[in-house]
Amino acid sequence: MTTSEAGTLRLGTAQGRLVLLATVLGSSMAMLDGTVVNVALPRIGADLGASLASLQWTLNAYLLTLAGLILLGGALGDRYGRRKVFLIGVVWFAIASAACAAAPNIHVLIAARAVQGIGGALLTPGSLAMLQAVFHPDDRSAAVGLWSGLGGVSAAVGPFLGGWLVDGPGWRWIFLLNLPLAAAVIAVTTRSVPESRDESASGRFDVLGAVLAALALGAVTYALTAAGEGLSPAVWVSGVAGVVLGVTFVAVERRAPEPMLPLGLFSSRLFTAVNLVTLCVYAAFSGVFFLLVVQLQIVSGFSPLVSGFALVPITVLMLVLSARAGRLGKLIGPRIPLTVGPLLCAAGVLLMLRIGADSSYWVDVLPAVTVMGCGMTLLVAPLTATVLAAVEVRHAGIASGVNNAAARAAGLLAVAALPALAGLSGDAYRVPASVDSAFHTAMLICAGLLTAGGLTALATVRGNVLAPADHPVAEPDTEWSCGTTPPLDPGHVTATREGPATGGPAAGPSHKA
Repeated sequence: MTTSEAGTLRLGTAQGRLVLLATVLGSSMAMLDGTVVNVALPRIGADLGASLASLQWTLNAYLLTLAGLILLGGALGDRYGRRKVFLIGVVWFAIASAACAAAPNIHVLIAARAVQGIGGALLTPGSLAMLQAVFHPDDRSAAVGLWSGLGGVSAAVGPFLGGWLVDGPGWRWIFLLNLPLAAAVIAVTTRSVPESRDESASGRFDVLGAVLAALALGAVTYALTAAGEGLSPAVWVSGVAGVVLGVTFVAVERRAPEPMLPLGLFSSRLFTAVNLVTLCVYAAFSGVFFLLVVQLQIVSGFSPLVSGFALVPITVLMLVLSARAGRLGKLIGPRIPLTVGPLLCAAGVLLMLRIGADSSYWVDVLPAVTVMGCGMTLLVAPLTATVLAAVEVRHAGIASGVNNAAARAAGLLAVAALPALAGLSGDAYRVPASVDSAFHTAMLICAGLLTAGGLTALATVRGNVLAPADHPVAEPDTEWSCGTTPPLDPGHVTATREGPATGGPAAGPSHKA
């Protein structure tokens, strides 16, 4: 299939299944590393003599470069070819993973994780944008639903797989696992995935915007992480600098001729609303997965393997039900799934307050993760499809990048801030009583974030942009003011069954997990 034939591939064909496989395996590399490392943190800390702040940076160095550069990764794919940039990201990620596995100390590991995040920023938006670009409009929602479900399974199976590796050959193998996975992705992608790009895009890049975004996130993350040790002058300076850099980034993007973040995307109320939901729910998810495995190992006395196994119900639920959740969102619209899903997750997180020193997996852990898994299953696929349905197909890469950046930035800030907010710092993560107290406080915060996400969806999401082609449903009042920033293209913004057309041709439903 050539670039000109993009948008015609059917999901039921052999090539369609291979394209889906390539994108799922590729995105799974980044998703796995987002969760598999969590369960290994206590062992990494003991082996390398790391403090809690160093363990936070083991997660956040990866999330920082991923979140800061993922928009640039989406733009590169749109302009130079999504398959090409995706493959570069896969190779980059594999090399950095090998460096993580060989790290002699915590400082080298943190640096290698930052490099690994750059590879993730190249491959993550491309995996979803390729689906949006090459599949027939009638198959996009189903393809995205499968991508979300299987990708979510990868994220959920990470703790179990990490626990097995940590208890077996050791924590370094959680990084070596990426090497054969990368080889499989390269083989399938090279053979079966057609190239696609935005033919109207130029070769100019917003380097200043990318640098400002990364510096702003880095400064705020440092401030939040260091705040756990006390509000020193360095914390205040870093925090203020991060805010100033963030404001400068918005000002630069507003005036840039080729912005990394086209602010006109946010002229769609639906796009803006769903990204606000994403910020809330992914901050909560990251907080839960960061601290739950620590609570299970340090307080409840579970082994790394059993701690990982505790999350298997989420894996099973997402594997079995995510495609159905995608179809449900297409049938009834995204508002109900995006409202009920986070509220179910919040209920599951509140049930985790029962997990303590004498907890039973069957009585205390299983009910909580099952309820949370039901909520995640209902939420993820419709969230993914709705974000991409809010923009034209030619902006699939940047839309995917924006939503992924929102999710990663939310996770980054949650991992940085939650321990300080919950009163956990220094070497206290090795003290059961300190961990237990902080865990309960953090879970209340996470439940609040999830509730806020569900209520945001209830108040802001309208219409059904995921409706089938023969049942167009307009979204009322889709356009709203975005300051002085014009829409992506001139003209009135209207929403159809295949998403809003910003003065251009209608685009098929699509998005991120």
